[in-house]
Amino acid sequence: MNKINNSFASIEQVTDQYFSQNKVKRDGIAADVSFEDVLRQKQSRQVMENSSLKFSKHASMRLLDRKINLTETQNARLENGVRQADEKGIQESLVLIDSLAFIVNVPNRTVVTAMDQTETNGNIFTNIDGAVIM
Repeated sequence: MNKINNSFASIEQVTDQYFSQNKVKRDGIAADVSFEDVLRQKQSRQVMENSSLKFSKHASMRLLDRKINLTETQNARLENGVRQADEKGIQESLVLIDSLAFIVNVPNRTVVTAMDQTETNGNIFTNIDGAVIM
């Protein structure tokens, strides 16, 4: 860019500076992002925002990384499972819904992590004191 009159020497300079192929910049980081990924992320956030449960940063990242999208029905079942765990005095609960597993800190009503059936590492869960199967 010509600093004297703030003009570009060519159209290529404009397109190179303002448009990039297959890249979206957010927070200064360039990444390949598809429309489907953005849509899923927005839908997951909307379901989580309407929930009385909180999702830890770790759990939110796991949902995105593992492409887990909770439906409103699944979210309601998760909340119901946490309520049932609370009624039984469970502190750290495993809540199983369909093929999804959630570790939840019940007193704080916070989902600590989430995984699907392929990520359960031999079906062994530690540091829990109860499980709810929905």
